[in-house]
Order: sequence, then C-alpha cells, then structure tokens
Amino acid sequence: MKILLDIDGVMIPARPWQSYQIGADGFGMFSELSINCLNEIINSSDKPEIVLTTSHKHSFTIKQWSNIFQNRKITKTKINKLNTNNLNTSRIDEIRSWYLKNQNENFIIIDDDKSLNALDTSFKNDHLILTKPTIGLNKTATEEAISKIKHLLAVNEY
Repeated sequence: MKILLDIDGVMIPARPWQSYQIGADGFGMFSELSINCLNEIINSSDKPEIVLTTSHKHSFTIKQWSNIFQNRKITKTKINKLNTNNLNTSRIDEIRSWYLKNQNENFIIIDDDKSLNALDTSFKNDHLILTKPTIGLNKTATEEAISKIKHLLAVNEY
C-alpha cells in the first residue's frame, strides 16, 4: 500500500501564528498526534510505502528522509518520493502523473491541498484523505485512511 504523503498541513500543522520546532536534522518536528496517526495507518497497511508528495521532497535524499522519519519515531517503512522536480507543477498534476504510471498500485493520498477536490469523485472517494491544515493528521482522518485501505485491499483481492 502506497501512502502518498504531504508534510505541511499533515504531519506539521500549518499555523502561521505559531512557530514550530526544527529538529537537529534541519527539518520541522512532526506533531505527536500526527506521528501516532501515521504509525496507525502504516501498521494497518499491507507492505506500506510512503511516497512523499511534499514540496520539501527534493530537499533531502531518500536516506535523509528515512532518518528524519526514524528520528520522529515513525514506524520503519520504505520511503520514496515523487520524481517531479518542477516547482511550477501543481500537486494535483503531480498526483495525476504519478497515477498514470502506477494504475495497478493500491494507494491513498494524505494531503491538505484543497485543489485535490478537483479530482474525479470516485477517485477521491477511494483514495483521498484531505486534512485540515491547521490540525493536520488526526484521529478522524486516520480512521478514514484505514477504512479506505481496507476497502482497497478487499476490492483488489478479487
């Protein structure tokens, strides 16, 4: 199960009125709630793999990202990132492009980008978990993610 994951507004709540802590590795610290929720999602997945969709995805190597996630106590799992490196490409176009190349993959998208509401309704219903940017990944979004994972796994068994 691929977990297409944004960071800002998901793992780090976007609160412009409040600064956030930077880790020794030079990246923002994830909220404790988002860590617990992502671990729950990872542990509910079959062969989980995080695919970073964040605008920060090219700021670090895969090895550095793995260390960042490990330092924040995220359950060890494979980490990858979208290959697009064009800052002019919108998130929705990046995800559409990834999907066209990975149509046989089981995946969910966890993001706060409201432009993703423009995705096809059935696609959103099956794959998208849209977080509230100031809250980030929480229990409600986690339950939705796990429900979608179970549904996708059940559908693809047949």
